[in-house]
Amino acid sequence: MRINERYEGVIAYFQEAMPVAESELNYRNPFELLVAVILSAQCTDKRVNLTTPALFEAYPTAEAMAEATAEDIFPYIRSISYPNNKARHLAAMSRMLVEEFGGQVPSDLDALQRLPGVGRKTANVIGAVIWQKEVMPVDTHVFRVAARIGLTRGAKTPLQTELQLERHIPSHLLPIAHHWLILHGRYVCTARSPKCEKCGIKGFCRHFLAQKAEK
Repeated sequence: MRINERYEGVIAYFQEAMPVAESELNYRNPFELLVAVILSAQCTDKRVNLTTPALFEAYPTAEAMAEATAEDIFPYIRSISYPNNKARHLAAMSRMLVEEFGGQVPSDLDALQRLPGVGRKTANVIGAVIWQKEVMPVDTHVFRVAARIGLTRGAKTPLQTELQLERHIPSHLLPIAHHWLILHGRYVCTARSPKCEKCGIKGFCRHFLAQKAEK
């Protein structure tokens, strides 16, 4: 199967089966999403959503969080992964938001990546979700699913995956395609025991077709 055929089939399926696909993180504004995405690194969205209500009640704005120390923030996020590092990142990130950006989350991706705790993936998530920027954030789900389906070839890093996906997916679909692949990886194309028989794109999946050919 040509790679263009594979992309066309996968995109057509998701457009039909998942016309609305959004982040499963709970947030009310760009600052809350930024905090939630920082917390979600190597942690489930479900755990983050259990953690953030009390955190946002205590620190509802960048200005409020900027007044806090990492030690102040830590008790609110102690149940998630790497709470010490993330508490330091949140305190420093909030201070920079206030001091350099007037307390507002910048829309520029390079500016976002200057914030403590914000790498390329986090910046791309904020850009795609809040401002519908035509970028492809790559997390563990996207990296795994894209390779397993056959949307990427030989990609060994998230950046290589990102660039290959952006080359083949129409740019206006990139913000939602990010969610398609995440949700597919979370609920169908799971890391262990993927639900291939129930998968709507198995006819385009390199992994499934290869397994079928071996039988």
